[in-house]
Amino acid sequence: QALGKEELTQFVMSLSREGLSPRSVSRALSATRGFFRFLLLDGHIKADPTADICAPQGGQTLPRFLTQEEVERLLAAPDTTTPEGVRDRALVELLYATGLRVSELAALTVASVDIDRGILFCTGKGSKQRRVPIGRSAVEWLQRYQPARRVLLSGRESQRLFVGYLGAPVTRQNVWAMLKRHAAKAQIRGVTPHVLRHSFATHLLEH
Repeated sequence: QALGKEELTQFVMSLSREGLSPRSVSRALSATRGFFRFLLLDGHIKADPTADICAPQGGQTLPRFLTQEEVERLLAAPDTTTPEGVRDRALVELLYATGLRVSELAALTVASVDIDRGILFCTGKGSKQRRVPIGRSAVEWLQRYQPARRVLLSGRESQRLFVGYLGAPVTRQNVWAMLKRHAAKAQIRGVTPHVLRHSFATHLLEH
């Protein structure tokens, strides 16, 4: 089977995931390029699949991301027998499924999420609005979150999607603290909203 750009990109990403430094990854990619250049010059292939693959710069650190197994452990960490645990599970599911910035997630309102259609509308940098697909698993947990949200509201009203005790809105700081707590329970180090954002992008590319 011929190796293409997608397979070689995954190869470079796997080297990074295994902990190789950007310089070592660059050397490995350089050797791979040399091999395919030989194949091209010798007439074995018609195009170089490494031509558009970028290597990390010398001093550039590659963004950390979680493996699929780590994501599953993180998602399973909240105690979903409690309203807070169901909320946290729905929040992490949505954060991972959409790649939203934590500020965008905290600002979501009930009206900005269309659970039936599986999409949400958010306002990002530069006040730009965009429509984002949610994904089946996140939709399921958002549905389960609805009765838990009513319990947390305790008869109060709030436009915010994610709320805490007595309807207090979940803030950026709350999200950071919540992720840190569940990551510790799942025995995963270095989990931040930004890491989840990179994980979303990486797994999207892989699949």
